[in-house]
Amino acid sequence: MLAGSSKITKGTSDGRLLMQLRDRAARDPEGFWAEQATLLEWFKVWDTVLDWKPPFARWFVNGLINASYNALDRHLPSKGDKVAIHWQGEQDDERRSITYREMHREVNRVANALKDLGLKRGDRVAIYMPMVPELPIAMLACVRIGAIHSVVFSGFSAGALADRINDSNARLVITADGYHRRGKVINLMENVASALNACKSVEHVIMLNRLGIYGNNGKSNSSISDASYIDWHDMVDRYDGYCEPERVESNEPLFILYTSGTTGKPKGIVHSTGGYLTYANATFRWIFGIRDEDVYFCTADIGWVTGHSYVVYAPMMNATTIIMYEGTPDYPTVHRWFELIERFRATIFYTTPTALRMLMRYNIEYAKVHDLSSLRLLGTVGEPINPEVWLWYYRAIGEERLPIVDTWWQTETGAALIANAAGIEVLPMKPGSASLPLPGIDAAVVDDDGNEVRGKKGYLIVKRPWPGLMLTIWGDDERYKQTYWSRFRNAYYPADYAMVDDDGYFWLLGRADEVLKVAGHRLGTMEVESAIVAHPAVAEAAVVGKVDQIKGESIVAFVVPKQGYAEYSELRHSIIKQVESSLGAIARPEQIYFVSKLPKTRSGKIMRRLLKAIVNDAQIGDTTTLDDEAAIDEVKAVYEELRKKITSD
Repeated sequence: MLAGSSKITKGTSDGRLLMQLRDRAARDPEGFWAEQATLLEWFKVWDTVLDWKPPFARWFVNGLINASYNALDRHLPSKGDKVAIHWQGEQDDERRSITYREMHREVNRVANALKDLGLKRGDRVAIYMPMVPELPIAMLACVRIGAIHSVVFSGFSAGALADRINDSNARLVITADGYHRRGKVINLMENVASALNACKSVEHVIMLNRLGIYGNNGKSNSSISDASYIDWHDMVDRYDGYCEPERVESNEPLFILYTSGTTGKPKGIVHSTGGYLTYANATFRWIFGIRDEDVYFCTADIGWVTGHSYVVYAPMMNATTIIMYEGTPDYPTVHRWFELIERFRATIFYTTPTALRMLMRYNIEYAKVHDLSSLRLLGTVGEPINPEVWLWYYRAIGEERLPIVDTWWQTETGAALIANAAGIEVLPMKPGSASLPLPGIDAAVVDDDGNEVRGKKGYLIVKRPWPGLMLTIWGDDERYKQTYWSRFRNAYYPADYAMVDDDGYFWLLGRADEVLKVAGHRLGTMEVESAIVAHPAVAEAAVVGKVDQIKGESIVAFVVPKQGYAEYSELRHSIIKQVESSLGAIARPEQIYFVSKLPKTRSGKIMRRLLKAIVNDAQIGDTTTLDDEAAIDEVKAVYEELRKKITSD
């Protein structure tokens, strides 16, 4: 049982400060959030803190604010010359440092250019760019004029891009010609060209000539649509000076960000301006305890919500110096991130459990190879972290001296809801637990009937709105109601399993829709995978269900062993014993396949649907978001080889 893990440290306090803040938020939620909102600069203060008509929440009604102003303008008098972004390209000689004053100038130039193209308040702009500084510049230029940005992850296919453009009815696409990825050139314009053949709303395409693929004029040679193509620098270089920030009402949309589900139509998650900014700002301060001298390295791509909230908006509202990296953690070597921590003297490192599992397989004590003495805080985000991975992170990178803040949240929640709030005080840490709900978050774990439970698995819910809560799904209020608010009365349901232990700590146990049904028993994939990864020879694991005539489903595991383990028959038997000991015989994998890598998306999420398709002889379907095609080819080969061996035996 995950919650059986012992405390790894006593923390730095007894939790009294956090409890006081949580109690104050519970007693007077609206007064508490109004206080947090005053940390931002408003052109006009709100009339009403919260207009709550379940399930729709509107925060700081009639307040006027601008995100670009809060991220840039207000810092200029005292911190204009402070570095906003240390940017590092995949190639080592590509490097830039940009101050807040320089960011302000570029954002204003782009904002003026957008206005001259006819973009206005409420128009949608699709941004399809790699991790370059022009991406946050484009975002802030959009919100400066009141336009709504929809950032599309640069690893998505042309079809995924077209779906998002069409759903949002975007008038403009901002992109780049390409970028480097593991030493290869990725041509983004080919995807844009293909996507626009299926899009009617786009009037212009602005292209950053990142690699010079299309020569000096920045134009595609293809006649692909009626949209006009404009080179970023040809356009922006004509502008200078100041663009007055639009004063938008607090509940006007700031951005649309589409969830990337494997099936069904992507959901356009709509976030407000005032409420979202208030919540992102507050949680960033609570979790990271940001200081003026901090250098903050969050490895998330801006194409995901972590990149929106904790790479762009919250850090820049706090005038934080951030590290922005274009490449992958394992190219040209697995030391890449730690070289950047050394180079820029990072103080906070925030990454994903998936990336940590990949690094863990190499058995490298990174803190002994690199000077990581500048670090003061570690963090994780994106999925539940296995206790074994947490412990490795604590020792191999943190040298048993650094607190770890595990954060749970979703695209829909805007920012973290459950985390060790190290910015308030460092609570005792339990490997694998996200710790406690943050102030103002009324979370609970309930059974099928909505009754609160402790000490056993149930469904996570949030019983009261918070400012970061999404406004709705773009163009589909009914889908918003049915997806998030229909399962439990007047409670937000994120579709995650969780458990609360005797200390009130929350343990996230994976998606409630990622369930294995074995002989009438329901097992979460994360539970079985965590039991497998607990084996000292295992770096990563993914489990899926295979149709079984008797049991309904049998468990199939794909395992990435750590370096140095090659005797697979013995290891297979040992892993099975480990799972049976941890979860019982019902969770015993029927088959275990050893591979060197798991198929993942470019954001690092394991593509279990591909594995499930392979073991069930089904159509694999779309693989355009797959990070490395070789991974799926290897899985197929290993699966077929072992299946033939089993058949012949």
